Amino acid sequence: MIQKVIKTDEEWRQQLTPEQYRVARGKGTERAFSGEYCEAHEPGLYACVCCGTDLFESTTKFESGTGWPSFTEPIAEDRIRLEKDFSHGMFRVEVLCNVCDAHLGHVFNDGPKPTGMRYCLNSVSLVLKRAEESK
Repeated sequence: MIQKVIKTDEEWRQQLTPEQYRVARGKGTERAFSGEYCEAHEPGLYACVCCGTDLFESTTKFESGTGWPSFTEPIAEDRIRLEKDFSHGMFRVEVLCNVCDAHLGHVFNDGPKPTGMRYCLNSVSLVLKRAEESK
């Protein structure tokens, strides 16, 4: 069972950088090819920058050429939540952290096998827990 993390807007502002807040709490998007993890290849777990929940394994990360870190699947389906997003005059599927409701990015069905999915995420919404650091 998921234990939700709930904080006030002011608590999030104090915890996060302005850019992390803009993207993760305000449903923003970082510029393509600008994120720290766009071309990262270190082994580890990608966690939510807001609550620290492990979301994606580095083994599922792939080079999509889109300018954002992309993954084929989450660690577990209950770690994320998907919502319809009709913003900016288009339909997309938003990816949120299921623990704290942070905006992570969007998911598309044009990824590689075996899932065919591309979870296209903002680096600023994530923190990489490198494998060597977690030993």
